Amino acid sequence: MSVQSTIKRKTAPDIRARKNGEPIVMLTSYHAHTAALVDRHCDVILVGDSLGNVMHGFETTVPVTLDMMILQGRAVMRGSQHALVVVDMPFGSYEASKEQAFHSAARILKETHCGAVKLEGGERMAETVAFLVERGIPVMGHIGLTPQSINTLGSFRAQGREEGSWEPIENDAKAISEAGAFSIVIEAVAEPLARRITETIAIPTIGIGASAACDGQVLVLEDMLGLSPRTPKFVRRYGELGPMIEAAIEGYARDVRSRAFPGPEHVYGMKTKS
Repeated sequence: MSVQSTIKRKTAPDIRARKNGEPIVMLTSYHAHTAALVDRHCDVILVGDSLGNVMHGFETTVPVTLDMMILQGRAVMRGSQHALVVVDMPFGSYEASKEQAFHSAARILKETHCGAVKLEGGERMAETVAFLVERGIPVMGHIGLTPQSINTLGSFRAQGREEGSWEPIENDAKAISEAGAFSIVIEAVAEPLARRITETIAIPTIGIGASAACDGQVLVLEDMLGLSPRTPKFVRRYGELGPMIEAAIEGYARDVRSRAFPGPEHVYGMKTKS
């Protein structure tokens, strides 16, 4: 008889149970080293398709592939021990059919060992979410500003700021919740609307440019640390590592050119005969 190892990580049901409880802390990570740092403080680590912007310099997340997400998902799983790791399903990996979504999500779970996947879209994706959940795949939803739809949206603008525009977004949240998602990201949505959605749906909401009333918050790690050259309004910087790193690189280059580095303490001498 086989004995399964004790599960130390937070799970999708653990996060689902946090509705109206202690706020959920979530950050992105794409590397084993940053995952180890984030893991000490976060409930959820998101391997976001924002890696296309942060790691590869893409203007949007659209070019990100399933293989890219799986590769970085593996790295984050190796670097973390306690947080629930959620991997984004990239554009083109789930929209064609429920079956395509299942095959893509199954690859992510099997090849990374992560605990859940995230996909964008509201009512139009509810049937797919239900299909995945019924087949054992925990799903985090994502509504409001959906970056994968940038080519139809036209720009990264906040949603729900015009009178009469709330109903479709509320319907999206309700549909994803009722389809069985364990939580839902609300991105760049007018504060009163995000607050209302949080109060009315049964699953935790995780805000990014939404409301402090959400059940949790998420930011892109590089944005929060001041490593990104441009950041949205909703980002609060908790560090300015960009200038610090540039100063360190400048110092290294200066020392190499002046032959101040490496010094005697950084090189290896000959072993003395005993």
